[in-house]
Amino acid sequence: MSENTQNSSEIPSEEQVAQNQEQVQEEVQEQAPEQKETKKEKKGFLRRDAKKEKIEELEKKVAELEKKAAEYENQIAKDKDDYIRLMAEFDNFRRRTAQEKLEIVSMASTETIKGLLPVLDDCERALAVLRQSNDNDAAKEGTELIYNKLMGYLKSKGLAAIDALGQPFDTDLHEAVAQFPVPEEEKKGKVFDVVQTGYTLNGKVIRFAKVVVGI
Repeated sequence: MSENTQNSSEIPSEEQVAQNQEQVQEEVQEQAPEQKETKKEKKGFLRRDAKKEKIEELEKKVAELEKKAAEYENQIAKDKDDYIRLMAEFDNFRRRTAQEKLEIVSMASTETIKGLLPVLDDCERALAVLRQSNDNDAAKEGTELIYNKLMGYLKSKGLAAIDALGQPFDTDLHEAVAQFPVPEEEKKGKVFDVVQTGYTLNGKVIRFAKVVVGI
């Protein structure tokens, strides 16, 4: 009898069960907002991490694009510099080629005119002989005509005779072949006689005047 009474006292009553259920529900309700807040915080962290990853990815792409842009700018600057150098070299080549052509033409012209100088010498000698003779006026006139035409043509090409007689001796223009004593002081160091006429072509000496210098 006493054991039945003790067992019956250990079994919770309906009121106790109801109270326990209410306590459990209250605890669950109290914990539910905390769980919701924890889930929200986790979602927030995930979103922030995703945004951070996207930002980092975009920054990486921007850095790569900036690097490529810098490489392209350097390549463009190099190509531009190479182009300017090439144009300068081509311009120098064009000028040098033009100058060489002019020099070749000038050299050919100089050699041709130098080859005609002995003909002028012969004409001058022939005229000197004819002028000393009273005969053959026709030969004198014909020789003078040929000499004047030839000399006129060569002068048009830039040929000029060097005026040496009576001028101070100049090594840039004259070639001394002999010396001759002169009594006059003012004639010393000057050209006393011209053995062979000298010529310049466009201001450049192509044959020195061979002279006798007074001493």
